[in-house]
Amino acid sequence: MTIVVAAAVVERDGRILVTKRPAGVHLEGHWEFPGGKCAAGETLEQCLMRELREELDADISVGTELLATSHDYGDRRIELHFFSCQLRGEARPQLGQEMRWIERRGLATLQFPPADAELIALLTR
Repeated sequence: MTIVVAAAVVERDGRILVTKRPAGVHLEGHWEFPGGKCAAGETLEQCLMRELREELDADISVGTELLATSHDYGDRRIELHFFSCQLRGEARPQLGQEMRWIERRGLATLQFPPADAELIALLTR
């Protein structure tokens, strides 16, 4: 089974918005770019807008797709779409998750899911 996921790469003042996956979920404790699973019949853009409202009480404008990749975790396969996004207003975590604004070069110091490796390499070169 393939799970389609959309994630936002939000950059402001030279820093990128990342959140930490909460306890009790797949890859808990890993940092990630905010986003989530797409619902049936939902476009990638609609998914991103919904997920950021739910997770961060934030409205965004969705820009260009930066990268599409996939990763097989053994128990699930992820098809991941990363989009450049602009935040309207401020992000406020709604699920108790940790949130940081981090410089590009600092991304390599955090633990991200394996599916994010290609994007991290792209952003930090």
